[in-house]
Amino acid sequence: MSPETARLGEVASFIRGITFKPGDVAPRGVDGSVWCLRTKNVQAELDLSDVWAIDASFVKRSEQYLQAGDLLVSSANSWNLIGKCSWVPELESDATFGGFVTALRGNSQLVDRRYLYHWFSSSRTQAVVRSFSRQTTNIANLDLRRCAELAIPLPPLAQQKRIAAVLDAVDALRAKRREAIALLEDLAQSIFLDMFGDPARNPLGWPVGKVGDLLISANYGSSAKADMEGDIPVLRMNNVTASGEIDMRDLKYLPKEQVSEKYLVRAGDVLFNRTNSAELVGKAAIYRLAEEVAYAGYLVRLRVSEENNPEYLAAFLNSRYAKRVLRLMSKSIVGMANINAKEVQGMKILIPPLAEQKRFAAAITQVEAAKEPHRAHLATLGELFTSLQHRAFSGTLWDHEALGEAA
Repeated sequence: MSPETARLGEVASFIRGITFKPGDVAPRGVDGSVWCLRTKNVQAELDLSDVWAIDASFVKRSEQYLQAGDLLVSSANSWNLIGKCSWVPELESDATFGGFVTALRGNSQLVDRRYLYHWFSSSRTQAVVRSFSRQTTNIANLDLRRCAELAIPLPPLAQQKRIAAVLDAVDALRAKRREAIALLEDLAQSIFLDMFGDPARNPLGWPVGKVGDLLISANYGSSAKADMEGDIPVLRMNNVTASGEIDMRDLKYLPKEQVSEKYLVRAGDVLFNRTNSAELVGKAAIYRLAEEVAYAGYLVRLRVSEENNPEYLAAFLNSRYAKRVLRLMSKSIVGMANINAKEVQGMKILIPPLAEQKRFAAAITQVEAAKEPHRAHLATLGELFTSLQHRAFSGTLWDHEALGEAA
């Protein structure tokens, strides 16, 4: 039986963030300052590794202080990140939030806040929320008025808590798998530093060149509009993850007659994200699959020459040193950071002998093999989680209990 529904605005409120200028940011810990969270902090879990502070006088209303159990929602961002949300835990300091994010605060007498989080962060709700966004040049804005009209399934509060507990349990298992994969990714970076040293200091005295010296070509992707149907999958900027992986979910497609060879990716090509938010621009990942796919215009395909190894180039571009240099190199255009193909090719890079690059690639192959069982289990848990979400918000999660009682 489908649960009753309510308008989201009847059980929760959207609260807009504060406005301030970049020069108003203060060092954390200064008397009279409070934390100020922004779009960069909105990740799968709230990221507190880089938190700004602002004088408390900028907080004009008490509701603009975050509360434990709020959802922090990205409300002005690139289209694919609009509506993305983080659960706000108990914080160690008073905290507010900037104008590009919005707090969604549930009325705890009407809706369980963990239930609200799972419903709002579900793929179905996120897709609807994105469809409500208004595009202005490179930035999309969340339409809060339309979001407040969304229908949220609203079973009794006790059942909401029970649903949230089930989803939390599966989500905790997914978090453990993601943590294991993250540790292996850290291992890959550690291997890079052990073998080649910190690129900023070059302690081993490797020859220094430019990224372009390692390449056959550096080409921009297709500007053709991809769709949900077609012959050839198209990788877009959201398919290149911040951790340096290719995510083959959420693909769009092009007809084969629109895809020439210069728009195809093959195994060993490195994809570089040239346009994104300031925090994500410069993401890079190596494509390892046999299937040829296309790539979109916000990506640059870096094809490595036989005298060098693509695993080495991808690891270098994902090093802390390279990320720092790339972000300093980027130019901001209407809220989006940009690095063109010529600029990335001109970036300085250590060039160790091919034998050393291959030795590094062999070590990475072992790391990738160690990731596979974790990825497989994470995918299985993801399918289970999605199925449970669908059943929970369609009112069928407990049908087996109802059948048992009828029997």
